[in-house]
Amino acid sequence: MKIEVPKHRQLLASGNQNRRDFLDGEVVLIGAGPGDPELLTVRAHRLIQQAECVIYDRLVSDEIMALVSTDAERIYVGKKCADHAVPQEQINELIVEKARSGQKVARIKGGDPFIFGRGGEEVQELLQAGIPCRVVPGITAASGCTTYAGIPLTHRDFVHGCTFITGHLKNDKLDLPWQALAREDHTLVVYMGIKTVPVLARELLQNGLPESTPIGLISNGTTVDHRDYRTTLGELVEFVKVHQIQPPTLIVVGKVVNALQDDIVEGDGESKISSSSWEQRRAI
Repeated sequence: MKIEVPKHRQLLASGNQNRRDFLDGEVVLIGAGPGDPELLTVRAHRLIQQAECVIYDRLVSDEIMALVSTDAERIYVGKKCADHAVPQEQINELIVEKARSGQKVARIKGGDPFIFGRGGEEVQELLQAGIPCRVVPGITAASGCTTYAGIPLTHRDFVHGCTFITGHLKNDKLDLPWQALAREDHTLVVYMGIKTVPVLARELLQNGLPESTPIGLISNGTTVDHRDYRTTLGELVEFVKVHQIQPPTLIVVGKVVNALQDDIVEGDGESKISSSSWEQRRAI
C-alpha cells in the first residue's frame, strides 16, 4: 500500500503550496530581480519582511535590504569575479544551519534563483538535509535589463527565438555549442560575460556571425546606475576596453538590439537612458 506524504510535510513546496505561511525552520529562495526594488514580486516582499534570518548576495540592492525587519539577522555572502566572500559549499552549510535553528530563513538572490543563480544546487542541499524550502521567482536580468534598455528579446520581424548562456569560465574554459549559438535569426543573451568577451567575440565570428551583428551592453541594469551601450560584434572587444565596461554587465547579441533604437542612441554609442533619465521615469 502506497503511503502518501501529506502536502504540508513535503520538503519542496510546489503548486499552491507556494502560498503557504512562512514555516519555522523553512528556507525560501527569493529572486530579488535585476535591481529596481519596484520589480520585486508581492510574495517576495511579504516573505522578506517576515524573515528572521536573511542571507543575501552582492547584487541585492540596498533598497531591497531596507525591506528586511530590523530584528532579522543579516548575513552577506556575495560573490564577484575572483572574489568570493563565502565559498558556495559554506553558503550551503550556513543555510542548513540557520534553518535547523528554527529560524525563518530568506535566501535572497539577484535576478531569479533558477537562472544562473545556483538556486538548484542550494535546493538540492536543503532537500538532502531534510529542510523544507520553496522558491520565489524573480525577474531575471535578461528580461528586466533588456526591457529597460528598449531591447525586445523576441520580435517576429527579426528573430525566431532567444537563448540565455553564461560567459563564466568553468575549469578555465568557455565550453559552449558555438555553432548552434551563432545564428542571425536568434537572440543570444550572455550573463557574466564581460571578462570573457575576447573568447565570446572570437568564437561567434569564427562560427559564422558577421562583424556587423548588433551588440547591446547593459551595465547595472534597472538601477540608478543603469547604462546601456550599442556596438557591433566586430568592434566589441575594443569597445569594452575603451569604455572600461565592468561587471555586472549583460551582453545581448542579435538584430533585436537596434530594433527600437534608431532615434535614442548618441554618437559615442551610449544610450540616452542614463541615471538621470532613469530617475525622471521613476518620478512619472
